[in-house]
Amino acid sequence: MSETTPAPTATPSEFVRANLTPELPQRICDVIKPWCERMPGHPALVEAAGAWSYEQLASAITDAERWLIDSGVRPGDRVMIVCENCRAFVALLLALAGLDAWPVLVNARLSAREVDEIREHCGARRVIYTTAVSPQAREHAKRHGAIVQEAAGLGPIAIGPLHDSVQPEALDRDAAQRVAALIYTSGTTGLPKGVMLTHRNLLFVAAASAKIRSLTPEDRLYGVLPMSHAVGLSVVLLGSLLSGATLYLASRFDPVGTLATLEKAELTVVLGAPSVFSLLADYAKLKGLNSLRFPRLRIISTSGAPLQPALKAQVESLFGMPLHNGYGVTECSPNISQAVVGEHRTDTSVGRILPGVEVQLVGPDQKPVGEGEVGELWVRGPNVMKGYYHAPEETAAAINPEGWFNTRDLARLENGYLFIVGRTKELIVRFGMNVYPAEVEAVLNAHPAVLRSAVIGRTVEGTQGGEEVVAFVELKTASAASEADLAQYSAQHLAPYKRPSQILIVPTMPLTPTGKVVKGELAKLVQAAGSR
Repeated sequence: MSETTPAPTATPSEFVRANLTPELPQRICDVIKPWCERMPGHPALVEAAGAWSYEQLASAITDAERWLIDSGVRPGDRVMIVCENCRAFVALLLALAGLDAWPVLVNARLSAREVDEIREHCGARRVIYTTAVSPQAREHAKRHGAIVQEAAGLGPIAIGPLHDSVQPEALDRDAAQRVAALIYTSGTTGLPKGVMLTHRNLLFVAAASAKIRSLTPEDRLYGVLPMSHAVGLSVVLLGSLLSGATLYLASRFDPVGTLATLEKAELTVVLGAPSVFSLLADYAKLKGLNSLRFPRLRIISTSGAPLQPALKAQVESLFGMPLHNGYGVTECSPNISQAVVGEHRTDTSVGRILPGVEVQLVGPDQKPVGEGEVGELWVRGPNVMKGYYHAPEETAAAINPEGWFNTRDLARLENGYLFIVGRTKELIVRFGMNVYPAEVEAVLNAHPAVLRSAVIGRTVEGTQGGEEVVAFVELKTASAASEADLAQYSAQHLAPYKRPSQILIVPTMPLTPTGKVVKGELAKLVQAAGSR
């Protein structure tokens, strides 16, 4: 790619360019220091069990550091936190960062196998579990023989045995380039990969996204996105604390609780996965509510999974405001693009490229594609990860010598706005024609009976067609639509080569904690059916 000229790069708004914070803290644990000095009593974190001001959060971090040191944690140690959102998690995260240890963030809702594989791969010195807010964390703690302690003002926290044989990692001379979080991607084949995100990575995205939304200490954000994932960590948590805002933490989503918090706390910003807004819309319909109006609410935004046009229109009608969209991948901390606040688009663009980030769209020949054409998306900038942990070959395959990261997503740029078309590895070649699963899924998801769909390819041996298009569909509750109904609907809206050869209705779709369909599980069903 070093021999190519960059394809069109989105230009950030003048507002963002003028207001992007020029200087960032060295480490994520430093984000609260200015607010502890300027407004120590201002609320920082609020949850059902209580609230901490910025001064109280700083005190909790100091107490957590002492507890971690007493527990044998050293600089460079990997310390795994099996967690759901809560104040104790935030204090532990920032305390580990202050000790230059590596927080390994693991969603407590992962399976026992997934948690154990991550624990073994990262070589955790200690494993900590947020048992007070998570039944799943309690189960993992019990399996691992962890002991529940009252940890220095953090409440009941479980801590696993000390693994004294593991060696700490060397520390980078530049504190900003040290690893601030190790997050394992939800790979669909083989072991998940550990993404090493630096302090600079996370703070760059936190600052950029906060500036785009003009966050101030007057803002009150809803923290329901898992902070064990990159968007919840950088955009929601660090973006809030960097801005002196107040973050209302929720360990899990509940429509009743969310709407009650929106009204009582007068939230100003709500960020959630599409599934969050879909469930809110379903709840409103169930209760006969035609509108949800909150005078102080100024931004609703979604990320983590594709946003379907029908859901976008439904939510915007319900809330009476634009539902913004964004795009990112864990390896980019995660944001690559974000909607411009104040604009109302009717399409599903994922916004403009973040200022300071470069993109290239290239074709199969590795040459740039033209404006509006589909190409593979490559990214370079301060948001790109340090690499995959203990995986130099995979790191080299993902990031080229010039620093360009291959997202393996297919996208196009139109007038500076980015549109995600699909995944390179998901591309289906049917009769020599390219079929993008996202396009077929968008059609199926527009059917009034469909809750969600997922499309994959199936190789057909001995034919000239190459691959078949197979669609999995999860229907809305009480829907009576049949596979034949959906096939007829697809025939009305798709070219013949794009139409699914087979549509399978499934009771529930396998999802990651952020609401993405695990297509690897669906592929296994197709393979099993083909072997019979």
